[in-house]
Amino acid sequence: MFPESNKGWSYEDCKATADWLLAQTDVRPTIAIVCGSGMGGLADMLKDQVVFNYKDIPNFPQSTVHGHAGRLVFGTLKGRPCVCMQGRFHLYEGYPIQKITLPIRIFKLIGVETVMLTNAAGGLNQDFKVGDIMIIRDHLNMPGFAGNNPLAGLNDERFGVRFPCMSDAYDRDLQQMAMDVGQELGYGDFLKEGVYCVLGGPSFETIAEARMLHKLGADAVGMSTAPEVIVARHCGMRVFALSLITNKAVMDYDSEEKANHEDVLQAGKQRAEQLERLVSTMVTKIEHNNNYA
Repeated sequence: MFPESNKGWSYEDCKATADWLLAQTDVRPTIAIVCGSGMGGLADMLKDQVVFNYKDIPNFPQSTVHGHAGRLVFGTLKGRPCVCMQGRFHLYEGYPIQKITLPIRIFKLIGVETVMLTNAAGGLNQDFKVGDIMIIRDHLNMPGFAGNNPLAGLNDERFGVRFPCMSDAYDRDLQQMAMDVGQELGYGDFLKEGVYCVLGGPSFETIAEARMLHKLGADAVGMSTAPEVIVARHCGMRVFALSLITNKAVMDYDSEEKANHEDVLQAGKQRAEQLERLVSTMVTKIEHNNNYA
């Protein structure tokens, strides 16, 4: 593929979609929330909703995964203008990685300053239990090690620099705020923090892979989020991300356990309400001059 082939995710493509959305709604969101598997209920909390199906948005990918609704919802959360993705895109759906992260750039062009991402993940840390919520402190981007990075190809300086820093990818103030809010809400017992590892999927990890990732310092493993974080940071947005631990990765050859997507969705249902309350409370405290209310 020649470097000039940014077709479908160029600055002009993103701008055209952003302008289309801005013409359809008066909401001017400063916060974008990306909902993981079984966590689309966050969008249902928005008031004065303006809803777009992905299939109706020019140049937008389609969500193909059960548990991902495929709707972009604009509205207000406790008075704050937000946009919510009910359903995200993944490498295993066959999309180029640049297409997966396209919505993040569109958010930037409609005025979003903070991106909050949620995902369902398998627990590698032996202290984690199903139902724990992990604040992501850092990530291991496995597809990136193999050259599959959303910033590959021509760099457009209107988005950001060619070689962006990632040592501060996850906003530390927002991590601290999540901890503080979690304590206030009485979530101390199941609120953890750690390192998220992304794999391409769709097959779940082998036992050897899970052991390897744990040795490398990963606390949880999933199939999303890190590419979106890279693109959000590239274009200067603040990032906060949470993993809901929906299953424990199988680390033992004697185990009878097997990972499956239905368990993931079920665990999401059970903890979703608390996760939604944590995120919505944080939204009310985020100020866009980098301070908190």
